[in-house]
Amino acid sequence: MTSFLNKNRPPVFCPGCTHERITKGLDKTLIDLGLDADKTVIVTDIGCSGLFDTFFNVHALHGVHGRALTYAAGLKLADPSLTVIVTMGDGGLGIGGAHVLAACRKNLDLTLIILNNFNFGMTGGQYSATTPADAVVGSEFLNQAEIPMDICRVARSAGATYVSRCSGLDAGLSEELGRAIQHKGFSVVETLGMCTGRYTKRNKLTPKVIDQMIEDMPKEEGLVEENIRPEYGDQYRTLAREKGKFPEPLIIEKCFDLDDPKRQEVVILGSAGMRIVTAGDIVCYAGISAGLNASIKNDYNITVLRGQSVSEILLTPEKIGYPGLEAPAVVLALSDEGVARRQKIFAKLTPETFVLKEKSVTIPSTRARVEEIDFKELKIRKPDWALASLGILAKKELVLTREMLISALKSRFNPKVFELAMETIGKLA
Repeated sequence: MTSFLNKNRPPVFCPGCTHERITKGLDKTLIDLGLDADKTVIVTDIGCSGLFDTFFNVHALHGVHGRALTYAAGLKLADPSLTVIVTMGDGGLGIGGAHVLAACRKNLDLTLIILNNFNFGMTGGQYSATTPADAVVGSEFLNQAEIPMDICRVARSAGATYVSRCSGLDAGLSEELGRAIQHKGFSVVETLGMCTGRYTKRNKLTPKVIDQMIEDMPKEEGLVEENIRPEYGDQYRTLAREKGKFPEPLIIEKCFDLDDPKRQEVVILGSAGMRIVTAGDIVCYAGISAGLNASIKNDYNITVLRGQSVSEILLTPEKIGYPGLEAPAVVLALSDEGVARRQKIFAKLTPETFVLKEKSVTIPSTRARVEEIDFKELKIRKPDWALASLGILAKKELVLTREMLISALKSRFNPKVFELAMETIGKLA
């Protein structure tokens, strides 16, 4: 192929913009490498650099500002045979900085070309993550309050295995891009250039100034020896093959028929460490074993070892569209923290609701049927109170039967834990 450039969409950059030189340099690179247009992808985002996907007769993906590397990663992982090149301006670099760091850490075989012209050229010449502090830009003094990012030093420290910096006007640009593309791993090439439409109107920036800037910066000339490691895609596929056995999904078959299957709502009010969520799971498993649909909503602090723990379970023969509870059939009040979290529900309970209250717990006034139990006297540890409460419900055949409970315990626990759970339930006989 004599050129990858799209004759129907020639470059439309401002006169003197370095982006045009980089466009032609990249075209020469693709030709010299003998790449297959059908196996090459250019991924871009917003900004003048985002026009690159229209200028080349290769596959292209144009996405949200700063997110180009995320799309590129998906393409490369889906088809490792692709050559994936990302063009990104210094605007996208700042906006998508976290994605750049992630790409450096992963070392996926992508080439990132950063077209650094020191400002948001497309939207008015505002300062970017790389704007010098002494520059005059379209966002007044803001760049003076920050220091510019040296993306090459950041990329090196984040784990990129190929990092280089050059002028976008450099005669050897296409060769440098070729070395980066051929490198098996994540490559970052920062090109410094001029935005003649915005930046150079108020700042002295010439090819010689750019060359001097590069001379004054730390040398970044390619391979980062200390970061060399297996390419992420290869490593991922190797690990996936080695760890290819995954746990079988839990399948709970219907094995019980209820005489009168109906909607049942259960609220378990406890605290962290009382295995409230586990108890909620067991109720769901029990319901499923009887052919009921089940949903569970859990409420606990982000500090999972402290505070309330509440589970709201819905069992019903009907399809569940909304998992909110309307009239609980059972409330298990196992801690003051849990009760405080849902104290308003007690005023709405009816005489048809059964409330099992641990002796040490105080509940608000309610019309529900309340039964008190002293788990301490029964020598049942607090982490087992929720499980023991399910044993009481099964004994009374409220919501679940003993057979349903045993089936759920077998589904939820391994044999050793199952035996311990049965010992706890046995203390209530």
